[in-house]
Amino acid sequence: MIKSYLTIAWRNLWRNKAFSFINITGLSLGVACSLLILLWVQHEYQIDHFHVNNPQLYNVIQHEITIGETGSSYGTPGMLSEELKKMVPEIQYAAAYTYDGGVFCAGDKVIRKQGGYAGGDFFTMLSFPLVIGQPATALKMPGSIAVSASMATTLFGSPAAAMGQVLRYNNNQNQFTVTAVYADMPASSSFQFDYLINWYAFVKKFTWAATWSSTGVHTVVQLRREASATAVKNKIRNFLDSYYINQGPGLHQELDLQPFADQYLHNRFSNGIPSGGRIEYVRLFSLVAGFILLIACINFMNLTTARSVKRAKEIGIRKASGALRGALIRQFITEALVLVILAVAVALLLVFALLPAFNTITHKQVTLPVSQPLFWMQLMVIIVSTGLIAGSYPAFYLSGFQPVTVLKGVVQHGKGEISLRKGLVVFQFVISFLLITAAITVSRQVNYIRTKSPGYDKEHLINIPVEGALIQHYSAFKQAALNTPGVLNVTVMTGSLTGTNNSDDGITWAGKQPDYRPTFQMVTAGYDYIKTSGLQLIAGRDFSTDFPTDTNAVIVNQTTAKKTGFSNPIGQLLTMEDGSKRPIIGVVRDFHTSSLQYAFDPVIILFGEQAGWGNIIVKTAPDKIPQSLASLEQLCKKINPAFPFRYSFADEDYERLYRNEQTVMQLSHAFAILAIIISCLGLLGLAMFSTQQRTKETGIRKILGANNLQLFTLLSKEFVFLLFLSFLIAIPASWWIMHTWLNGYVWHVTLPWWIFAAAGGVAFVIALVMVCTQTVKAALNNPVNNLRAE
Repeated sequence: MIKSYLTIAWRNLWRNKAFSFINITGLSLGVACSLLILLWVQHEYQIDHFHVNNPQLYNVIQHEITIGETGSSYGTPGMLSEELKKMVPEIQYAAAYTYDGGVFCAGDKVIRKQGGYAGGDFFTMLSFPLVIGQPATALKMPGSIAVSASMATTLFGSPAAAMGQVLRYNNNQNQFTVTAVYADMPASSSFQFDYLINWYAFVKKFTWAATWSSTGVHTVVQLRREASATAVKNKIRNFLDSYYINQGPGLHQELDLQPFADQYLHNRFSNGIPSGGRIEYVRLFSLVAGFILLIACINFMNLTTARSVKRAKEIGIRKASGALRGALIRQFITEALVLVILAVAVALLLVFALLPAFNTITHKQVTLPVSQPLFWMQLMVIIVSTGLIAGSYPAFYLSGFQPVTVLKGVVQHGKGEISLRKGLVVFQFVISFLLITAAITVSRQVNYIRTKSPGYDKEHLINIPVEGALIQHYSAFKQAALNTPGVLNVTVMTGSLTGTNNSDDGITWAGKQPDYRPTFQMVTAGYDYIKTSGLQLIAGRDFSTDFPTDTNAVIVNQTTAKKTGFSNPIGQLLTMEDGSKRPIIGVVRDFHTSSLQYAFDPVIILFGEQAGWGNIIVKTAPDKIPQSLASLEQLCKKINPAFPFRYSFADEDYERLYRNEQTVMQLSHAFAILAIIISCLGLLGLAMFSTQQRTKETGIRKILGANNLQLFTLLSKEFVFLLFLSFLIAIPASWWIMHTWLNGYVWHVTLPWWIFAAAGGVAFVIALVMVCTQTVKAALNNPVNNLRAE
């Protein structure tokens, strides 16, 4: 029986090549899209889920609660991990960790790597396999360092040769002994450390890490198996009350726990509750992939039911010969599955060809896991579910024909069946319209945030990290750089223009309400900071060597002036958390210190010509960038020979803030194109069948005097109506969806009417071209040939 079903299915596919091609093409595109998104979604969900102790692993979150607002962060005090382990019995292990980057020397080899500092329990909790060494002792001793297998091989030739060797760090600033070598961290880990240094070295280097008032490091804990996470949350909620003695009115610090593996996808908080993150993109792409596959299934359903008249006699004969309806249903489902299997085979080839480009867009390393049984099981689920979705309605519809009626040659499509078919076409183009609208809106928003001025001049700015001898010899570097052709200005700052990395809520001033504790972004910058960065000074002046007292002064932005309530901020005093009083000497126009997704931060700029970290910012002439870079490289090699020359452009750093948005933009373009192609393939098939069904009618009308335009209008008006109806339904839906998405940005574009007109126009024109290829052909046919058609 199965062999008979397969034989009939193959014959039908071969006999109707055009319709089979349309169905297979549409389904293969839909399945390929679904497979790509499925692989990507699985990769996203696998991040950080490979740790054996995952059920007991938690990140510690610190909530800063002020009046009417709760700010949440993974930044915690550096002393928290050890104190939690000591004071909370339910916590078995705990470790602080933070990120770092530096230059390492071993013999005559010098390399720059990205790594971090971590507490002694790090490898005990997290399942990063050690090639050599023991998890419990890898980071226990002061001065110890664990390195990746690739780093060990680069420096010493093999992991075994690295054990016990001494690494010089940042121009002999420190020396560390290799006590463990771990396997390179997998792509499924959000951590990508080339090395990890014992936590004591970080505390020794940054004394603030030994205080409770400063935050900025991450804390991960492992609960005992019998411990309740809810009970531990309640127990540690007010843990910091005993340590933050001077919180003051209007401020309260609370601790919370989040499952360790959730941080990657759920890292954005709203009033203390996880409210989003990368999970939003996972859900969005999954929904789009599902819609595109559904559009492809709709094509199959429409074309199969529309062509029912061609198989009516076959069904009548089979039923008259004793075939039961169940057997006919199984036959048609089998035909659908055969077609889906062919489509999946083509889709696999498409996925294999498109994966490199897809990985480039999504910044992933997704592979086609053909060696994994789970992948083939998932593929089988896709085949069966798609076959059932695409073939179930046609199977039940076709098997319901009455044999007496169809053998008489009378097959009438009921109103319900015709309405369903039209409704499915409308649904297809509503989705296509939504995706085109989304592609246009996302493109406009991404271009807007890329071109909108952040409040500083990001063009022709070069960032050079402050490291090594540049820390002590910045003044000599600046003087030499200013004498270099093409260099216009030089300054230094902590952090960078795209991220300040430091905040303070302990600032006070005259007239401040006791329970009002705004958080200010703190920047330490040297002379010529405003002139170099292009900030707009609207009152007062920049730091100047003509005024020695400027070393104790500050410059603020407009938002800080509003927060403090100063109508004339110049000369007003701000009291720092250490008790020092600093006069305001300048006010600059508001500028962005992070993504345009957020409002302007209040910023306080302190003076600091000798920054211990951050970036030297060099402003160059537009036509002298290559020459300036070459000169700066030579200068850095002379002053800071132990460190390879490293730099970045400010405009590129700014664009990196919007990498997710650019990914969404590129994928939305691809999805919109794919959806309209699949929808139009289905429309083309329906137009082909419709014109074939009306061949004799068009011949008679033409003989009776109908001209080509009248015939074209007759054959096209139904499709035009369906497209117009899709347009009317999609407008409010697309407006609401895109309006909601744009509201996630404080700074965003508007939704003018022409976006919807353009989206509708694009879909309408493409679809009409597809219809016209058949209707024009039918209208121009010789009426005699039309009347001879069977």
